[in-house]
Amino acid sequence: MPSYVITDKCDGCKALDKTACQHICPNDLMVLDKEKMKAYNQAPDMCWECMCCVKICPVQAMEVRGYADFVPLGASVTPMRSTDSIMWTVKFRNGSLKRFKFPIRTTPEGQAVPDGGYKSGDDLNSQELFTEPESCGMDTLPPVK
Repeated sequence: MPSYVITDKCDGCKALDKTACQHICPNDLMVLDKEKMKAYNQAPDMCWECMCCVKICPVQAMEVRGYADFVPLGASVTPMRSTDSIMWTVKFRNGSLKRFKFPIRTTPEGQAVPDGGYKSGDDLNSQELFTEPESCGMDTLPPVK
């Protein structure tokens, strides 16, 4: 499912010549409408669904429509990137939320490591790789039924 811009949220990255989504898109699909100062996906059928634009958008104006088997009937999955991590918020059909936080590894020069932080030999149960809501400063959420 291709990415799309929520035009009410998009601010064109504060009128810069090139928006963050334009800069990050590996297929050069994102374009800035200079009249409206809003970004848009110029060729949704060519979208690779990599979610780079969704993760980098500073105002969270980008989304990707989820597949019916993964995000069915009103559920959503939203990434939010900070300087040191990406937090995924999963909203289930019943309204309950679950959040997962993954660190972003960087090189000594400050460049993000493309594998998203996981490397061979990491303990996948480690609190450093996987964070439940309570360790993200949130109240514990009810279990999904």
